[in-house]
Amino acid sequence: MKDFEHLMSVWQAQPANDQLSVDEVLKQVKKGIGSITAKLFWGIVAMIALTVYTFVVLFFFTFKLWETYAGISVMFVTMLLYLTLILRHYRILHKRDLTVSPTEYLNTLKEYQKQRAALAGWFYYIYVILISAGLALYLFEILEHASVLKRTMIYSFTIVWVLFLTFYLKRRIFKSEEEKLDLMIERLERLETQFE
Repeated sequence: MKDFEHLMSVWQAQPANDQLSVDEVLKQVKKGIGSITAKLFWGIVAMIALTVYTFVVLFFFTFKLWETYAGISVMFVTMLLYLTLILRHYRILHKRDLTVSPTEYLNTLKEYQKQRAALAGWFYYIYVILISAGLALYLFEILEHASVLKRTMIYSFTIVWVLFLTFYLKRRIFKSEEEKLDLMIERLERLETQFE
């Protein structure tokens, strides 16, 4: 009997599995998705502006060297690729309504998370390499008459900037978004299992 009482006390001491409030979870998930889609929207606006500017420079400015045209073309094509990618990500998050089918929405979030992980992986590095190569080719003519010191300073600053974007800022941007997505997915999964 003593063992049974001990077992009962241990069992009762276990924390109860908190029940999630559906309204609270939906509100938090909508807020989180709203934050992510707002960032994507402004990223799309900025990328459209940069792509249009690059198009204007490529087709309406005159340069002497073919390397300059090649550099601008590489940057233009890379920006178009990135723009189509973030437009697709925006549509994935924006086209679904959480309240219609939470299970389908959860699958959509998981699909988005997988695509963003791919973007944070290999595509980001390809993007940075192509933009850097295009910029280097573009700067070749722009800095043609600059002194060696000025060229060295500008190329050094560009290399430091690219390294900063690649190894510091990338981690912070994608890690923050990944944590938000993980939290939203975890809450929706808990909510789903709560009603099974």
